[in-house]
Amino acid sequence: MDLDHVALLARLKLSESEKELFPGQVRSIIEYMDKLNELDTTDVEPTAHIHPIKNVFREDKLTPSVSQDIAMQNAPDKTGSFYRVPKIIE
Repeated sequence: MDLDHVALLARLKLSESEKELFPGQVRSIIEYMDKLNELDTTDVEPTAHIHPIKNVFREDKLTPSVSQDIAMQNAPDKTGSFYRVPKIIE
């Protein structure tokens, strides 16, 4: 595993001690996942939630909204009718 590459993808700055510690931890997590893959789940129904709930949808209705001026009132930085935010992608 290329820890430096994974850290770069996750935008993590790792110290040297963390670089020594993490590979063993990640390896043990992967080994545990392999152990879970050994379980027989052929009669287990796939679920997304432990409770038998369903989405409850409401009817879409057109309702009045706040004006653009009011929505932009508390914007710390704006250009015209747009919020300005700091650049986060290099």
